[in-house]
Amino acid sequence: MAADPRSLIAERIKASRKIAVTSHLRPDGDSLCTARALSLLAGLLGKDAVITNRDPTPLPFSGFPDLAGIRVGQIQAGDYDTVVLLECADVSRSGQEGLDGAFKINIDHHHSNSPYADINWIDPEAPAVGEMVFDLAGSLGLRPTPEIAENLYCAIASDTGSFQFSNTTPRALAAATELARLGADPTRVAEKLYYNNSPEKIRLLGCVLSTLTMNAKGTIAVISMFKRDTEGLHLKEVDTEDMTTQARSIKGVEMVMFFKEMGPETFRVSLRSKGGANAARVAEHFGGGGHIHASGFTVYGPYERLIRDIPAIVEGLLDEDPGETSAPGR
Repeated sequence: MAADPRSLIAERIKASRKIAVTSHLRPDGDSLCTARALSLLAGLLGKDAVITNRDPTPLPFSGFPDLAGIRVGQIQAGDYDTVVLLECADVSRSGQEGLDGAFKINIDHHHSNSPYADINWIDPEAPAVGEMVFDLAGSLGLRPTPEIAENLYCAIASDTGSFQFSNTTPRALAAATELARLGADPTRVAEKLYYNNSPEKIRLLGCVLSTLTMNAKGTIAVISMFKRDTEGLHLKEVDTEDMTTQARSIKGVEMVMFFKEMGPETFRVSLRSKGGANAARVAEHFGGGGHIHASGFTVYGPYERLIRDIPAIVEGLLDEDPGETSAPGR
C-alpha cells in the first residue's frame, strides 16, 4: 500500500529547516491564503517558511494585512530544504525556474495535475487546497490558531465562490464549520473578499460587462477586458472572479468565456460553467486545463477573429459532449 502523502509531507516539513512556498501564476485566494496558513503552521514547528510567487498579489488580496509579506520573484532553491508548490499542474505553472534539484512537494486539487514532485498529494475531490492543508494540520499534530483558521476559511470561501460553486460539497462545509469553531470569522472574511472594492474596480466591471455578447442559443456569454481599460484606470492587478460570476448569473447561460488581453494579439480565456457544461474539456481542447467548472487557456491572434471563431468552436464542443454534472470542481 502506498504511503499516505499527508504523512510524508508532515515528515518532510518536520525534517526541514527552511521551506519555500509558492503557487501558480496569477495567484488566487485559495493559493494565497493557503500559502499563508501553511507558512504559519510551519512556524508553529519552529520552521522558517517564506512565500514567494512569480506574479504580484491581485486585489482584493493585496490589501489583506496577512498577505503583505508575500515576496514576488524567483525562489533561490539552494537557500531552502523544501519547496512546496500549491495548485501547480507542473513546475512551469508556478513561473519558478531553477527548481530541478530542489526537493519539491506538490499539493493540488486539480485533476489535470501530473505528479512531478518528490511528494505528490493530488485530490480532485477536495474543494480547495485550503481544505487539504487544514487536513494536513492534523498530520502535523497541530491545532490551527484563529489566524491560521481564518486564512484557511478564506481560501475555501474564495474558491467556492462564497459557497455558491459546485465544489461547495459537504466536505467544504464541514471544514468551514470547524474552522469557524477554531476562530475564523465568516463575516470578516466576507467583508474582505466581497466588500472591499475600489471605485476603479467598479468602473472596470462596467467596462467589462459592456462588452457582453451571447450566442444565438443564449447558452454562452462572452465578456472581454482590454489593457486600455486597466491601464486607463491605473489597475495593474485585479481579481476578476466577480465579473464572470455576474455573467454566469444570466438565466440559461451554461458557460462564460472571459477574454483578457495579456499582450499584443494574446488573450487569456477564463472559462466558468455550470450544470453539465464541462469547462475543463473545452480548455484542454485549446491546450489549457483546470476544473470542470473553472478552467482556462491562452489564444493568439486578432481579437475580432478570436471573438468570432473561439465561441463557435466552444458551442460545437458543448453540443458534442454536455459533460457530467457529477464531476468534481467549481
